[in-house]
Amino acid sequence: MKIVVIGGTGLIGRKLVQILRQPERGTHEVIAASPSSGINTLTGAGLAEALAGAQVVVDVANAPSFEDRAVLEFFETSGRNLLAAEAQAGVQHHVALSVVGTDQLAASGYFRAKIAQERLIRASKRPYTIVQATQFFEFLGGIVQSAGDAQAVRLPSAYVQPISSDDVAAAMADFALAAPLNGVAEIAGPEKIRMPALVEKYLAAMGDKRQVIAAPEALYFGAALLDGTLVPAHPNPRLGRVNFDSWMTQQLAGQAASGQS
Repeated sequence: MKIVVIGGTGLIGRKLVQILRQPERGTHEVIAASPSSGINTLTGAGLAEALAGAQVVVDVANAPSFEDRAVLEFFETSGRNLLAAEAQAGVQHHVALSVVGTDQLAASGYFRAKIAQERLIRASKRPYTIVQATQFFEFLGGIVQSAGDAQAVRLPSAYVQPISSDDVAAAMADFALAAPLNGVAEIAGPEKIRMPALVEKYLAAMGDKRQVIAAPEALYFGAALLDGTLVPAHPNPRLGRVNFDSWMTQQLAGQAASGQS
């Protein structure tokens, strides 16, 4: 089977391509598609050639800019180009990575763009699976940067259930090799925790002594949160195996190894 991974050189895409190429996953031709490989969903360049003969397309690409207009243009334009090329090539399954709670976060420009992406997929009449993931552990630094200054980090007190990129990639591989759901699947980490408590643990592990302030009125990338916004809505989501402590241990070990090399 030919599988094209859009965003195949990014955080999730790189790991997903490696998993799909493992012999135990079967004999598949797996294409890591990205602008650097001459396949650009925003311009359409190289799409027809890459998708020729493909049965499955997995879209894990992210926008290069999170500015409101730019991110909306990216997901709308690349989504239309990709779905049109899939229709022409006869692709049998479109798998897309999205975010848990997206439909409740329309106050944020990024999440409005993800809503637009999901709408395009549903309207395309292509067989599809939308995989909504909770926040990645790897994005904790970005959350701190967006909500903090030199003295403190102010965060909404809502729950999160973060997941590791390894668990996301493993789930995406399984959905790619399964039949289309023509609906949404949710994936999350194994532990639910309030955002300020999680960030406190992260900052402590990183040796960052800034204070974390739980502020119910604080916004998350421009959007207000309820307790249930960033955790799975369905009763039986797929749960990852990696918790915060094991993920953090891996990160610190990686940093130490890089410092010694």
